[in-house]
Amino acid sequence: MRHGPGRYLDRLSWPEAELALRRFRPALLPVGARTKEHGLHLPLATDWVQAEYLCRRLVAALPVLALPTLPYGYYPAFSDYPGSVSVRLEACRDTVIDICRSLAGHGAERTYVLNTGISSNWALEPARLQLLEIGVLMDYTDLRRIELGAAAALIEQSAGSHADEVETSRMLYIAPGLVRQERARPELCEGGRGGPLTRDPRRHDAQFSATGAFGDPTLANAEKGRQLTEALLAQLKAEIEALAEPHYRPPPPRVEYLRAPGTALTSTGQSD
Repeated sequence: MRHGPGRYLDRLSWPEAELALRRFRPALLPVGARTKEHGLHLPLATDWVQAEYLCRRLVAALPVLALPTLPYGYYPAFSDYPGSVSVRLEACRDTVIDICRSLAGHGAERTYVLNTGISSNWALEPARLQLLEIGVLMDYTDLRRIELGAAAALIEQSAGSHADEVETSRMLYIAPGLVRQERARPELCEGGRGGPLTRDPRRHDAQFSATGAFGDPTLANAEKGRQLTEALLAQLKAEIEALAEPHYRPPPPRVEYLRAPGTALTSTGQSD
């Protein structure tokens, strides 16, 4: 039974998929790590949980055709923490390209990648540009560029972008049973070394974080999470609706993601 304007591709037979791939636009490909550290208080599946939730909300609101969430991607900044899995940039890029090409071959020539990470942008931007060369339109969520509007005023931490106030608040709203808030600790990663996170204080090529977080998750609460999540959803809907427009014009290359892969910490008001 359908519960919204959108549909899920994996629940269809192939004849139904043939019709849906031409009718529902764009295709929606959620990308969210299912095995990536998120501090002491959040599960490894945090990105995946958020991607699944946001996908459900979007399917309920828009005529999109949703694919299963891709649970692996390019997340090099967290490899020092057990359980964190990262694939090569080229592997992540090419997987997304192949998925979008497969869909285009059956009529779905536009795909929106619902991305709940940040470092994966360095794989998604070259994928977007390569797909554009063959006439396939793809866009993706860039959490560094998302504008939260009035909800941004809720953020109290001085810095953060991972398992922080923002991400923990969203999880307290989306999946409170998965948050062990009593374990949360401020982790502002002072020292300015940049680079990936590390739990080894002797490393000089990475930013030390004893917990694996960057920010202050102790400031999180579910009401903040509600407002931040709803603001994010509004932005996602706007981007998807823009991609669905007949006269959609792709943005110019996002050159910051075509340089050396980014693993440095950022303080953006959004989480990776």
